[in-house]
Amino acid sequence: MTPKALTRILLAAGVLLTALPSVADTINLQQAVEMSLAADPRIKEREQVVEAARAMVKEVEGNAGWRLSANAFVGLAPKVDGGFYQNGAESCTAFPCTPRSDGDRIDGISDWTHLDFALIKPLFTFGKIEHYGDAAQGNVDLKQGELAQTRGNTVYDTKRAYYGYLTARDTRVFLEDMQDRLNRAIGSVERNLKDENGESKQSDLYALQTAKGLLGKYVSQARAIEKISLDGLKVLTGVGLKENLTVADDRIAPVPFPQLDLAEYQARALQDRPEMRELEAGLRARRALVAAKKADRMPDVYAGVIGQANYASRRDRLDNPYVYDPFNNGGLTPVVGVKWDTVFGAASARVDQAQAELEALNHKKAFAVAGIPFEVGEAYVNAQANFKAQQDLADGAAAARRWMVASLADLSAGMESADKVADAIKNYVLVQTEYLRTVNDYNMNVAQLARLTGELR
Repeated sequence: MTPKALTRILLAAGVLLTALPSVADTINLQQAVEMSLAADPRIKEREQVVEAARAMVKEVEGNAGWRLSANAFVGLAPKVDGGFYQNGAESCTAFPCTPRSDGDRIDGISDWTHLDFALIKPLFTFGKIEHYGDAAQGNVDLKQGELAQTRGNTVYDTKRAYYGYLTARDTRVFLEDMQDRLNRAIGSVERNLKDENGESKQSDLYALQTAKGLLGKYVSQARAIEKISLDGLKVLTGVGLKENLTVADDRIAPVPFPQLDLAEYQARALQDRPEMRELEAGLRARRALVAAKKADRMPDVYAGVIGQANYASRRDRLDNPYVYDPFNNGGLTPVVGVKWDTVFGAASARVDQAQAELEALNHKKAFAVAGIPFEVGEAYVNAQANFKAQQDLADGAAAARRWMVASLADLSAGMESADKVADAIKNYVLVQTEYLRTVNDYNMNVAQLARLTGELR
């Protein structure tokens, strides 16, 4: 086989493979969470915000290094020929020596090139750089807390979509099975009425058809929620709406009840919850900012080199050190100086503003310390209630199923009226769907408890 023929075969195989339908991805909850954490654009956005905060720290630190200020331009200057003395003489040999007096007369135009620069380094800033650096680092910690909070929200959203899909799917499958059972019962009643054997009445048919209409509504709603939840899971995991996705769980089941007691969860939330870390970082940043605003009222001590150069090609140069020509000169010198640039009233107002913002954050922390244990307690108590409720509903659903099966058997034997069968079916549907919904609510209570205590799983 020639290389060209082999290449054509490989290309054809590639085209064929791309034309085949994609194989559905099957994932469990943990895989869904990991995929969402890797794909969520909100997390990537927050990561870039953290990087921007880190760059701000570098910017503050860079203010302690060398600073260059320079200005250069090309302009025009009056043309000058000759020296300092009358008629442009370079020197004076006979008294009186009269300086030139034609400075107000323009005899031509010269180009003028100007450059001035200052290369300086702060020596002492009374804590400005240090305090602003601490504030910038506190801002980094704050943004990292926001990133952790976004990650927790992504995990929670993924669990909500995953459990919501399982609940809707199980509800839809259950209701479709009930539809089949009800359709068979309706068919049996219709045959009895057609045969006029006396085993069924017209009211029996109406009762079952009424239950069928109500059941059809619930099936349509379950199908819609199932599709919406699966599409949401596709978006969160980054699979894409057009791709196939299936979940590994055969049915929704209650997760294990949390092992820690309420007090331990509350203590963990006050220590590990991202919002608490954000508050601590914000307080550090605000304290440093107050100190920095106070330092802004003080001068900066610096050292460096400053210089200037001017050149005009059509002006004769004067070498007299006592005569300064702004269009033809140059100089360079090391300097040590003090720079003070402040407006005292405005600087004091900025200190007051930073102090007020610090106090506001202190009050916010006090509210969080009081409110977070309440939020954790609310989620914990709801988890307890729904854990017990789903157990009771499981027993109730089992009894309702037996009631329905027995009623359908009695209806077939002519021993039960259809309205009683319809009641049994409706009660079984109510209890079973309520059980599935309560399991979902319980699982989300546990997920909420994990989010409130800073767990990322």
